[in-house]
Formats: sequence, structure tokens, C-alpha cells
Amino acid sequence: MHQELRNLDMNLLLVFDAIYRHRRINIAAGELATSPSAVSHALSRLRTTLNDELFIRQGNNMQPTARAHVIAPGLSAALNAMSESLRSANVFCPENSTQTFRFAVTDYTAAVFFPALVTRLQQIAPGISVKTIYSTGHDSLQDLVTGKVDFAIGFQAPEMSHHRQLGVIEGFRDDYMVAVNRRHPRITENLTLEQFLAEGHVVVNPWNEARGTIDQELEKLNIRRRIVVELPSLLSAPAIVANSELITTLPERAIATLFSSEALTYFTVPFSVSPYVLNVYFHNARSVTSGHHWMRKLIQEVMNALTQKEAK
Repeated sequence: MHQELRNLDMNLLLVFDAIYRHRRINIAAGELATSPSAVSHALSRLRTTLNDELFIRQGNNMQPTARAHVIAPGLSAALNAMSESLRSANVFCPENSTQTFRFAVTDYTAAVFFPALVTRLQQIAPGISVKTIYSTGHDSLQDLVTGKVDFAIGFQAPEMSHHRQLGVIEGFRDDYMVAVNRRHPRITENLTLEQFLAEGHVVVNPWNEARGTIDQELEKLNIRRRIVVELPSLLSAPAIVANSELITTLPERAIATLFSSEALTYFTVPFSVSPYVLNVYFHNARSVTSGHHWMRKLIQEVMNALTQKEAK
């Protein structure tokens, strides 16, 4: 039994896991409360034991080899399972916990979901903290698989929804709206499809997709819009639209949260488009801890509350 582990210092597996998640020796050392030189020495021992480079230095980053990518998911899940076994005698008490939960987010998901989550945490578990990491879609999937984050918040992405190792908490739905400068010279009382296509568009594309939901729907109609500005973040979109004749199409909650109602006016999208669905994804192998189960339940409660608030 466990022949591969007999000659292996188990502490080296913690080093491997930390380097794989952070890709940086110094950050891994900080997490492990040791020195970068000690981490480098441990990595050297592990390379000798496994007869593979495991990580190749590229500038300040450590890029995993093919074998490291194979090892990482199972090792991360095993380390989490062992940690939970050692903690199993301790009941999770949210009111006394100081645990940190890590989320992959976009500025939209942070703006429309996190205020409600943080408010609830402050009420019932003030010692718990959350850390957010900016999400770029595919990176979020990798971050979940490797354990860099506990949860990823985003829309219904096929690679996330169909991944057999991931679980999902279904969130709220959000209709798309078109935001327009209130003093727009051509769009005043309504917005037709012809007007929509005649204007220049600001597109927010945090996950760097080739085509987002709006353009996929337009493609079904064999038409295209004129994209003038493409942004990775929502933050500058309100100012651009408020000070130009460009228009933008976004989920209604994003517009209501981040856009000034004094500078802009809003219209229903002049063609059929499915609503935005906000989901929260997690890795099934890491959902075994009582703390993780508690946070999943809280996330669902917050999502339900946001949905009910919208329905009123």
C-alpha cells in the first residue's frame, strides 16, 4: 500500500501545492511560513524524488510541466481531504470562525452580489473574511481545479456548467438593458432595432470572449452591431456612455448599481435575448469541509434574498 509515498517527505507535497497555486516561490514561502530558499531546496528534493522538473522558471514565475499538471488536481483534493479529516472533531462555528474564503469574480459580480454577502457575513460571522481574485473565465476554472479559489462567480459558461468536477449554486436572473446618454440626439422616447444597429457600441468583455451573449443573439439574426469600444471592466463604461453618443447593453443590475440615472436613460433590448444568469461554481472535491458547506448554504440564502427582492 502507498508504495509511492514511502520514500517521500509529505511536507514536500505541501510545497508542490503552494507553488502550483501561486506560481511564485516567494508567495508560496509566505503561505508556508518559511523562506524562499527553503522552498527552492524542497522543490529540488521533490524533483529528484519524482524525476521531473515539475516547474520551469520563466522570469519570476514557475510554470508547471505536463507531469505537474497531471499531479496537481488529485494532490490538491487529497490535501484538502486530509485537512478535513484532522479538523473533523471540530464543529464549524461561524460566529467564532476567522476563516478566509476566496472568490473569483468580475467587477459586475462583485458589485451586484458581494455587498449583500458581506452584509450578511458581518451580521452572523464577523470574523470571517473574503478575498476576491479577478476572473478571466478560463482562469477561474483552473483556479477552482487547483484550489486557488473556493468559489467562482459568473454566468452560465459551458466549460463551467458541463465540468464533471464542479458543482453549481444557481443564482438570480437579470434582464439586459440598453444604456443611452439622456441627451442623445437620435434616441429619445424609444429604441428600435434599426436605431440600435445604427449607433456605436461600448462592449464590456471581462472574460475576453470572441462573442458575448448579445453578439451571439444578433448573429442568429444575421446582423452585426458596430463595436467602437471594448472594455475588460465595467468601471469606465458609464463615463464613456454619459459623455458620448455611444450606447451599451448590460445586465439591468449592473446598470442600476454602477450607472448614474441622472446622466443616462435606459431601454429594453429591441430583440429577443435570454436573461443573464448568475451562478456560483465550486469544486466538489473541496466541498467536504463543514465551513465550505456553511458558506455554500449562505451563498444560496443571499441569492434567494436578491431574487425575492427583485420580484417585489
